[in-house]
Amino acid sequence: MKIGFIGLGNMAGAMIGGLLKCGLVSADDIYGVDINAEMAKKRAEEFKIHAGTDSIEVVSNADYLVLAVKPQFAKGAIEGFKSTLKKEQVIISIMAGKTLAWLEAELGSDKKIVRCMPNTPALVGEGITGATPNAHVSGEEKETVLSILRSCGRANVVPENLMDAVVGVGGSSPAYVFMFIEAMADGAVEEGMPRALAYEWAAQTVLGSAKLMLDTGKHPGELKDMVCSPAGTTIAAVRVLEEAGFRGIVMDAVEAAAERSKEL
Repeated sequence: MKIGFIGLGNMAGAMIGGLLKCGLVSADDIYGVDINAEMAKKRAEEFKIHAGTDSIEVVSNADYLVLAVKPQFAKGAIEGFKSTLKKEQVIISIMAGKTLAWLEAELGSDKKIVRCMPNTPALVGEGITGATPNAHVSGEEKETVLSILRSCGRANVVPENLMDAVVGVGGSSPAYVFMFIEAMADGAVEEGMPRALAYEWAAQTVLGSAKLMLDTGKHPGELKDMVCSPAGTTIAAVRVLEEAGFRGIVMDAVEAAAERSKEL
């Protein structure tokens, strides 16, 4: 299996690194192109893959083709290789806001396409990606796409009508988490903790809490109750968050991101 990347930015780099780390393919099986020659050179040196500025070479060699360009540059990039596409290729789009209907209109209605929405924790192998295949993608091809996506985290098939929700709770949400970590650290600094230590404490707590929920399968409300001792410190903090509308603000943020995704 040979995999091609149109665009070699951060997300493509995360996927390439994950693919090589898990041994799904070898470096010799990966082709990439980027309009920025320096970026192409960087990826070639970093991963020992075939990388350059010729999209035709990449498309010609790829069994699975990952579209990893910025959405605003998608149409121009596609025009450069559209005539080289083969019907048997599977095209994986990680471009935000580009629907299956748009992709089929630009790439061809007979093409095998999977629309995906990853997030930046993929850069450290802990991302989560929503994937929606079109009707031409076989069950075996779908599983291969999921194995590619899971090389840098988790991945699940979702119906396309949920993709905007995926943006709100996955694609955009690392920013909310980083703001939460920063705010917790600021509170610790106010209480006298050195900033570097406060960031480490806050970040590790978020990481550990998320892992605890995923590993145990317990409802987040149950885990919250386990921390809230009667008349203790945690329930006092939870009351402050509830009075400030913490849950509602987070829900509004997810909804705002989803609505913006629909407008793209």
